Amino acid sequence: MHDEFLDQLKNLQSTFMNMGINVSEQIYQASSTFMNHDKSQAKLIVSDDSQVNTEEVDLEKEALNLIALQQPVAAYFRQIICILKASSDLERIGDHASSIAQETLRMKKKQKLPDVDAIISKMTLKIREMLEATLDAYLHENESAAKLIAQDDLTIDKYFVECRNLIIAEIEKDTKKIPSAASYLLVVRLLERIGDHIVNLDEWVVYNHSGKLVELNPGKIEPDLIKNELKTEKEEVDDNAVENPNSVDSPSK
Repeated sequence: MHDEFLDQLKNLQSTFMNMGINVSEQIYQASSTFMNHDKSQAKLIVSDDSQVNTEEVDLEKEALNLIALQQPVAAYFRQIICILKASSDLERIGDHASSIAQETLRMKKKQKLPDVDAIISKMTLKIREMLEATLDAYLHENESAAKLIAQDDLTIDKYFVECRNLIIAEIEKDTKKIPSAASYLLVVRLLERIGDHIVNLDEWVVYNHSGKLVELNPGKIEPDLIKNELKTEKEEVDDNAVENPNSVDSPSK
């Protein structure tokens, strides 16, 4: 009976890992689709969102059956509960990716903001790195790795603030860009929220290993952290400009 239980638990873990990999790909496809204004691909992403929802429902049924039929001991019970909780965050991430695709469909004009697109690309890459590293930390029950990954959410928050500032600047220069700017603002907010859900996943990795619920989101632990980080970076840039006044390329003579 014990071997049968372990086999079923491994299947449950495998289902969870596959769900995470699918969601990571969904994030990439949604961001790329938005930046390329690819409405046909956006429709596919929106329709495929049901796959992630189905995966969560199947995983939930599998987990509840495992609890009811096998009555696992405390340590295994905690593992199953962590999978249930974490799969809910994966499902929310998938919903956010689908919302990005839906925003692509809502945009009426292909009005691009290249500087914001560049940050969205970096933001998406960082988010996927965080998610895939978190899945690896879960697989190896690596609590210390999960805590380090969660700190990367500060980078995601900084990207969001940079994008927001650029978007506001674009609106101030040209009010005709307001509709597109609003779409961009929604997309970067959704990406920022995805980062928060990945931190939630890291918290479940820690709980799975230690049995302790801990707050890992750097923005919640220290609300002024992002503001201070950005202020420090600006001061460094300003200081560098004073010390190296010729660092900016001058017109050729």
